[in-house]
Amino acid sequence: MVSKSFKIEELVPPTVFNARGFKSWELIDDKLIITMDAIKARFPLGTMTINNWVWGGDRRWSGLRTPDAAEYYSQTSQHSFGRALDAVFSAYDVEEVRQYILANPEEFPHVKGVELGTGWLHVDVRNTIDGSVKSFYP
Repeated sequence: MVSKSFKIEELVPPTVFNARGFKSWELIDDKLIITMDAIKARFPLGTMTINNWVWGGDRRWSGLRTPDAAEYYSQTSQHSFGRALDAVFSAYDVEEVRQYILANPEEFPHVKGVELGTGWLHVDVRNTIDGSVKSFYP
């Protein structure tokens, strides 16, 4: 599965893209792809930025994280399994987006983790034992 709204470079760091190219999609969970496309469709104005290194930006660890991510890598992070993203928006307040997702779980059925109190939107599609959405602080 590939995204309707995002390029693979927006989800993986340059080292992964340079090694795997288009095959990097194999490292991203289908549920995350469905979720990020649903978020972009619900919040269509402006940009929803995950990684922007391909355009000269400084975001490279907001999707898949590999051991070379240094301070950002954790072997148990949902990012390390291709199941999480951190996004910023140009036309929406991140708290507005976060609260909408939490208040409307039927629109985003795969979201099982939402980080609170950050200047970015972290969502993940982790496996939860009871199917509930886990909200947590960094």
